[in-house]
Amino acid sequence: MPLYIGQSIRRLISAYIFGAICPNRGVGAAMITPAANTGMMNLHLAEISTQVAPGSMAALICDGAGWHQTGGALVLPDNIVLLHLPPYSPEWNSMENIWDYLRQNKLCSTVWDSYDEIIAACKTAWNWLIAGPDRIRSIGTRSWATVGV
Repeated sequence: MPLYIGQSIRRLISAYIFGAICPNRGVGAAMITPAANTGMMNLHLAEISTQVAPGSMAALICDGAGWHQTGGALVLPDNIVLLHLPPYSPEWNSMENIWDYLRQNKLCSTVWDSYDEIIAACKTAWNWLIAGPDRIRSIGTRSWATVGV
């Protein structure tokens, strides 16, 4: 999810939140980065890997973003598999609901004056989200997408 601060009409500075949740466990992992690319995705995958329950595999739902594609440059940890969605199907990815919720409730109607302020706002919003496991479950769970094994 990109967030911007305006320094003038023509100049913007960006920050990106790379995030993932496990609605079943009510947990999440995220990174705030200055760019959205394969290198940042590799760092995010490594972070997600540290949050996967021991002995488990995480199925990470990905859209068609270029940095979600393997293409030889994406390094998948042993405990993560990617599940690529068909084009134009964001409603199948519960993270889209998380991004919408954060944009509407924690990162809206604000102009930041510095990059540090936008990083702080992103941290505050994400930390607020993951402090509420029931919130993660509520926003991220879809009964029709739950696999019972």
